[in-house]
Amino acid sequence: MLRRLHPHQPESFAFTPANQAWAEAQITKYPEGRQASAIIPLFWRAHEQEGWLTRPAIESIADMLGMAYIRALEVATFYFQFKLAPTGTVAHIQICGTTSCMICGAEDLVSVCKERISPEPLALSADGKFSWEEVECIGACSNAPVAQIGKDYYEDLTVESLNRILDELDAGRVPTPGPQNGRFTSEPLAGITSLTEGERVESANASVARALDLGDTVKRIDGTEVPILTPWLDGAAKKPKSERADGKPVSSRLGKAPLDEKSATIPAEKAGQKPAQPEAAAAAVEPEADAAAQSAAKPEVTPEAKATPAPDGTPEPVPAGEATRPAALQAAREGGADDLKRIKGVGPKMEQVCNELGFYHFDQIAAWTPAEVAWVDDNLAGFKGRVTRDNWVEQARQLAAGEDTEFSKRVDKGDVY
Repeated sequence: MLRRLHPHQPESFAFTPANQAWAEAQITKYPEGRQASAIIPLFWRAHEQEGWLTRPAIESIADMLGMAYIRALEVATFYFQFKLAPTGTVAHIQICGTTSCMICGAEDLVSVCKERISPEPLALSADGKFSWEEVECIGACSNAPVAQIGKDYYEDLTVESLNRILDELDAGRVPTPGPQNGRFTSEPLAGITSLTEGERVESANASVARALDLGDTVKRIDGTEVPILTPWLDGAAKKPKSERADGKPVSSRLGKAPLDEKSATIPAEKAGQKPAQPEAAAAAVEPEADAAAQSAAKPEVTPEAKATPAPDGTPEPVPAGEATRPAALQAAREGGADDLKRIKGVGPKMEQVCNELGFYHFDQIAAWTPAEVAWVDDNLAGFKGRVTRDNWVEQARQLAAGEDTEFSKRVDKGDVY
């Protein structure tokens, strides 16, 4: 089935502050350089915030993850869970139409939706409050027929109970989810026949109780509903957004903060950190004699030595502290910048980052030594290893010599980006 973006799109997208914090926490699940793995949860949070997945949201998240827009669009259009058109501002009704639900009356529920919301699925009601669709099995067959509304299941439905639920939602109230015929969970309709000893003290099953605790499970998620949990960080204190795992400051958005020419790092005040107090800065300065002693103790490493290849032909890793910033240009040379997107691993956003760092031409990248590659890898905020992993230098050498790579041929044909 061909899925296209809706013809009418909002001008922009931004996560709410709490959802932005949630999204950034999700990205920390994945290893350095593999942030694109977070695309589905980030897409889903944008979907839950807006009610559908908009083009600005797709592109904004692609920028966060350093992905080409076409790659993000491929994910958005492949998974049917992502609605590419607006849904009801109050609720989107998903009626299960698979075998168990169908033989228990799902077709009658679809008729209610057609009559009360819209004759066609995935179309808005006249007031824009509701939309509906028929979906495949949602795994609650013993309580058929079932509808998912917002984040909850409404089970054991009838035409009467669905109409009542729609009335409640239309009036601004959230009806209690779960079985609508008095069942506690999915016990036999005639009553419990096993585990009958003891008195049940809960007023609702765990799923329904959780929904009642939240209070509003059809609302658009803004991130304030529950605390952000990151158990995969093993209890380590979360780093501020302006600090990487290795303690070096980075920009809050990829490549947005310019690099200080002298230190080759992003100034703390531009990275969202407070400048060091004069007293603290003075205390942190090593005495000149100690600095000189440290410098003398460090053996000099020549570019030739750094470029010594490993047995597999790749450059040896550069020891920590020996990275060197490559020569940069203030602007592209006469004739304009090269199309760096012809290098595999450089998308539109990454090309912008390279230009902001002063890299405009293939021959600049082709001349990088391993120590310079290490510096660039270390200063592509959140994307460490991209230069080495995609072998930018070798690609750039070919392109600078007027040759094509397999990837650049695809770019030139318009198959990429």
